[in-house]
Amino acid sequence: MQGKKDYQEKLFASFQLSERIPKDNFYRRLRGTIDLDFLYRLTKGYYGESGQKSIDPVVFFKLCLVGYLENIISDRKLIDHCSMRLDILFFIGYDIDEELPWHSTISRTRQLFPESVFEEAFTNILSMCVERGMVSGHTQAIDSAPVKANASMDTLELKVPEEDLEEHLKKIRAISSMDREGPHRKSKNDRSDEGQRGITASKRELDAIKGRNKRWAKDQDQRPGAGNKGSKYTSNNAFLSLRSSEARQSHGPRCQDKRKAR
Repeated sequence: MQGKKDYQEKLFASFQLSERIPKDNFYRRLRGTIDLDFLYRLTKGYYGESGQKSIDPVVFFKLCLVGYLENIISDRKLIDHCSMRLDILFFIGYDIDEELPWHSTISRTRQLFPESVFEEAFTNILSMCVERGMVSGHTQAIDSAPVKANASMDTLELKVPEEDLEEHLKKIRAISSMDREGPHRKSKNDRSDEGQRGITASKRELDAIKGRNKRWAKDQDQRPGAGNKGSKYTSNNAFLSLRSSEARQSHGPRCQDKRKAR
């Protein structure tokens, strides 16, 4: 016989939150592992003696820990997420009929404490977890992401042509003052490979760069940034950064529009 569940909300119900959380639940185990009473002493100096009571500092740091574990960076989403999770409510010490703190309260409290308070709290919590066997110390993980970097003008060095070295150097010698001391030599800080050091600019582009530098030299004192001795027109096709071979020179929209207009 097919069953059908009819839901009708009860006005009164007998409910105990601790009975609904499994014994092996992570947040239940975490609650029994860490004792955050030291936070009252650690944060006492940042509160006044009068006025309305603030959010419990233990609750605040538990919410911050939940946000980290659940990968939630929005305080508004963090409160919404916690309100839907029985195990998190049990972890932070709230019952199902209690209203959680406002998300703006979390933001303001975070600004109240200096970085040293968060570092000490994190160190103590980590020590507790290690002592209880919840964290092992034999493996470390580093999270990283590739980010495009703008090349520093002070680290740019002229690229070396793959062939006909003397002919290319003769054409573009006026581009860089770094080349006046003699033939190009690879710097100690150069991390690029042979392919990256090869000139990819065409003869037309090299002639255009040379012409612009000659024109700019005439009105050196009037140009924006003239106080910078290293200011010059350069191209990613003819120059590379010694600190990072992947870094590129940054050109703003205004500069690009000027080049297109010419």
